[in-house]
Amino acid sequence: MTCAECGGKLRSKKENYRYLACGLPNVTLTGVEVRRCATCGDHEVVLPHIEKLHEALANAIVRHEARLSSSEVRFLRKYLGYSGVDFANLIGVSPETVSRWENKKESMGSSTERLLRLLVVHKTPIQEYPIEMLTRISQTAQTKPIGLRLTGDGWIEQGLVAA
Repeated sequence: MTCAECGGKLRSKKENYRYLACGLPNVTLTGVEVRRCATCGDHEVVLPHIEKLHEALANAIVRHEARLSSSEVRFLRKYLGYSGVDFANLIGVSPETVSRWENKKESMGSSTERLLRLLVVHKTPIQEYPIEMLTRISQTAQTKPIGLRLTGDGWIEQGLVAA
């Protein structure tokens, strides 16, 4: 293995590594492979299964009892795959509010924080729920008949005709 910067030889070693690339200042990966160049000092970290790493990190964040920091809010939003605007639409706030949470200008309310934590834990319970649908939710409460039918695998929604 050669260094991409200078062409020198890379030496591989297992070590603890501060993972700043995730956007969080407090994450240390233990026992990961780090390849260092003896010539120029450059290094590269081997991170297999990065999606699983980010999933484990997101789950660790939401299980801590402390309030979320601004960098944790940003990490969780990105982990869920939302832009700031789409996330704002999803939870019913303005994009500017999301920006203020992520830039330490304002704290996220406790109810919204709980919602974010639940979104991370349960990810996307409904697989086909377009983000645009959230913007069309009425501001007035309306009761709509819901029909459920038992199948061999469980229950499925069945349309009902209003009486």
